[in-house]
Amino acid sequence: MTTAEQEAILFIALRAAFADGAKDERERAEIRRITEAMSAGPNVAALYQDALLGRRTLAQAAAALPTPELRQYAFEMAVCVCDADGAHSAPEKAFLDELRATLGLDEARGEAFAAQAAAVAGAPLGPVSAVEPPYAATMTGAEMDKMVLNYAILNGALELLPQNLASMAIIPLQMKMVYRIGKAHGFELDRGHVKDFLATVGVGLTSQYLEQFGRKLVGGLLGKLAGGIGRSLGSAATGAGFSFASTYALGQVAKRYYAGGRALSTDMLRQAFADMLGEAKGLQSRYLPEIEQRARTLDVAEVVRSVRA
Repeated sequence: MTTAEQEAILFIALRAAFADGAKDERERAEIRRITEAMSAGPNVAALYQDALLGRRTLAQAAAALPTPELRQYAFEMAVCVCDADGAHSAPEKAFLDELRATLGLDEARGEAFAAQAAAVAGAPLGPVSAVEPPYAATMTGAEMDKMVLNYAILNGALELLPQNLASMAIIPLQMKMVYRIGKAHGFELDRGHVKDFLATVGVGLTSQYLEQFGRKLVGGLLGKLAGGIGRSLGSAATGAGFSFASTYALGQVAKRYYAGGRALSTDMLRQAFADMLGEAKGLQSRYLPEIEQRARTLDVAEVVRSVRA
């Protein structure tokens, strides 16, 4: 993939992130941080300004994507960005309709993918799917630690897969993990509470998906867009480490929060997550072989069906 093609897809991703006009300042700041941190390949910071200030059009981005596969991939990625924090809003649907038409894609195929993505984004918290670690509602501390680790390995593996829906499943699985931790401590949580918890510790939903996608694209982990595992699992340590670490840290902080009766302040939660994230990044190389092995056995269609179940 050329730099011009990467830039076009990233620009579309950023336009999708701002499509609803309702992102709060924390989420915008996180998106800005992500773009500034991507130093390899495209000038992502400039693309951020292009998307925010309207200095480039969708038609210009589409013109830089010469193949149907690239255009379809860009559209699917935009759908996932719009749905990362839940099913897309009316302004986001209008943006996606405009994007699909500009890219010259088939309407029925576009709607079918959008329906799949919406179902993943709105996955129920309660039922445990076939791909999740099987633990009871009541767990010992050791069992809960093992569950958190297995969720982290699963999400690290999903990040190695090139399909957009594979990355999209990471956030619902993180939410399911937090729900199960809360339930094990006697708390019945709904989606709103879990989303608020993630936002409080500093895990933005749209920004997290955007960062996962950007790391894949800029880091060369996408490989062939036709499917399968990305360019090389041996070169995937950085990408897999992002979702592994964020999931592991989120699980450990959730354990502390619910075990303590939800008494931690916002500042304490954020600091605990930042500290645990650093520790989790140190564990990544240790568990990379397990992440790679998990990626080799994952079937994206089965993951999507399981998460939606």
